[in-house]
Amino acid sequence: AYMAVWSKTGNAVGEDRDILLPSSIYLKQNYPNPFNPSTTIEYSLPIRSHVIIDIYNILGQKINTVVDRTESMGNHSAGWNGLNYEGKAVSSGIYLYQIRAGNYVETRKMLLLK
Repeated sequence: AYMAVWSKTGNAVGEDRDILLPSSIYLKQNYPNPFNPSTTIEYSLPIRSHVIIDIYNILGQKINTVVDRTESMGNHSAGWNGLNYEGKAVSSGIYLYQIRAGNYVETRKMLLLK
């Protein structure tokens, strides 16, 4: 949401900060989806945060962690290559990816098709 505030000299005061600085944590849908063999997960952070992104199978079992680090405010991305913790390719199906940053948790679905 952007609204310019004009000063008496006719110059805009303020700027569209929404594009530059996210106001809340946002987890985007992965792409491509469905995917094979890999996919990208994008997310935005309003403040420097410790971020964990885990991958779960449809039974809710954690099969991999793609992010576990402190990151700066802004837009970020992580990839998942369809492998589990042991480096083995997982089977086709629905998987869940979950972001945790501070008290924020969000989960989305993705589809691996081979």
